[in-house]
Amino acid sequence: METVTLWRPTGPEELALVEASGWREWPPRLPDQPIFYPVLNEEYATMIARDWNVKASGVGFVTRFEVRREFLDRYDVHQVGGQSILEYWIPAEELSDLNAHIVGEIEVVAEYR
Repeated sequence: METVTLWRPTGPEELALVEASGWREWPPRLPDQPIFYPVLNEEYATMIARDWNVKASGVGFVTRFEVRREFLDRYDVHQVGGQSILEYWIPAEELSDLNAHIVGEIEVVAEYR
């Protein structure tokens, strides 16, 4: 089984919900969040956590998790800025399916204040 490493910058509220799941899944999107955006590299996740999440909530976290490649193969990678600004766009209604394809736990790898 081949996996892909993904990264997710997140704030404290979302991280608390991930922790409540036993570090196994991402919480449902809010009504104004139709897409879940995991990113493909730690540098991009760090930039968002440090520059956006800290401003919005005082703290930003970078998480890392593994997803089965067979699941991700149905989605395109989107380049949304420079060459390394890459992310998947997972529709909110498909988030539970993504969660079912996470291998292992979601890990916090960095914290910014």
